[in-house]
Amino acid sequence: MTLSMWLGLVAICMMGAMSPGPSLAVVLKHSLNGSMKNGMLAALSHGIGVGLYAGASLLGLGALMLQFPTVYQLLVYLGAAYLAYLGIKILLSKPNNDELKIQNSEVSSIKALQDGFAIAFLNPKLAIFFLALFSQFIDPENLTLSIAMVMCLTVFVIDTGWYLLVAALTEFSKNRFGFTKHNPWLDKVLGFVFVALAIRVVVSI
Repeated sequence: MTLSMWLGLVAICMMGAMSPGPSLAVVLKHSLNGSMKNGMLAALSHGIGVGLYAGASLLGLGALMLQFPTVYQLLVYLGAAYLAYLGIKILLSKPNNDELKIQNSEVSSIKALQDGFAIAFLNPKLAIFFLALFSQFIDPENLTLSIAMVMCLTVFVIDTGWYLLVAALTEFSKNRFGFTKHNPWLDKVLGFVFVALAIRVVVSI
């Protein structure tokens, strides 16, 4: 892979990572309601999920999903259900006091890792996206392990890096504008966003 081709891959991956959607909502959720640490954990696990899909696409998972649309649709519906679950859980949750927040900090970190990975893993559109993307940059007959590793690592670093930046900027905004205390109204907004995203996923199938 030449440098110009790699830069083209980087540009497309950056645009894909920066596009608003469920992934951004999940990282914001854990950054706003938890901490920068939780937001970054969600970003890291999301990047791992995206990187795995990139590798799987190089192994032919994207083409396999196109041949078996039922499996693809099942994963899409599971992703939509997970988004709806997150939204409804937020809408029905009661405000926690500071003591409970401290007690649940470890659980929140695990939940951040879980949500970040799940929102990527339950999005089979990533496999189709990478299948279409990588086909523009590689020749399957000449694909080597080193090229595959470079491409997957590029995807992982860009996706993770972007959402780590989102988590850091969210923490800065919380401190800068005084959003350091629990905001029930903000929770409700996030809850409605997740439910709306779930509906959009189902409608777009």
